[in-house]
Amino acid sequence: MKISIVISTYNSEEWLHKVLLGYSIQTEKDFEIIIADDGSTSKTKDVIDSFRSQFPNEIIHVWQEDEGFRKCKILNKAIEKSNTDYLLFTDGDCIPRKDFVATHLAHRERGYFLSGGYFKLPIQTSNLITDEVIQNQYCFKISWLLKNGFKLNFKVSKLIQNKLFSLFMNWVTTTKPTWNGHNSSAYKSDIIAVNGFNELLSYGGEDRELGERLYNLGIFSKQIRYSAICLHLYHERNYVDIEKIKFNLKVRKFNKKHNVIKTKEGIYKN
Repeated sequence: MKISIVISTYNSEEWLHKVLLGYSIQTEKDFEIIIADDGSTSKTKDVIDSFRSQFPNEIIHVWQEDEGFRKCKILNKAIEKSNTDYLLFTDGDCIPRKDFVATHLAHRERGYFLSGGYFKLPIQTSNLITDEVIQNQYCFKISWLLKNGFKLNFKVSKLIQNKLFSLFMNWVTTTKPTWNGHNSSAYKSDIIAVNGFNELLSYGGEDRELGERLYNLGIFSKQIRYSAICLHLYHERNYVDIEKIKFNLKVRKFNKKHNVIKTKEGIYKN
């Protein structure tokens, strides 16, 4: 297999169904899927089981008890279960365009991690995305979105399918190429070298913290936000805790000041 797709999820069965359907029609087929499940009910397992026959390789379901937001911990478990040397991380509410996996593979390069973005949808549009809409890729067409609850803005330029335009936009965008948990990839050896995700961190910059330690290791970031496209389905964030976000920021500032590469609370505990 060429690549492992690590998909984080928590009790979002309807959205996960749409996401897995998106991966079932990828132009690139040689990949494995690992579901990093942060304590969902059996309904999530039912969705996963319903898709097993649609992929040539087994879907690996990594689950842990629901003890609050522990995304970093379940992602580290998923990394350990992966069977390839290249890992793509995304979320269970992000539908990939059919060239999503192929795009990450085409841009991978030693010494870099890839930084993609997302195209955020309102709840009305998210609910109108059916299996047929995904299979026919209508949801990635600007005309369909405008007819179904999305208000026109500059961000629709991400959906223009022209390689030269996408490369140009990747080059001129002022958005920094950070590690984004919904759309980033890297060589497994580099992620192991920084000891994976910091399990002390909760929601709020916990993904970027990994990318910052990769940078301290000497791994640079490559911008592909206009090339690797995924649609972010609407959802509430009831797990947001301001105090924990402040703690995350302190850790990130410490890492930058002291050039921290490996976390002590990662895949392997020191």
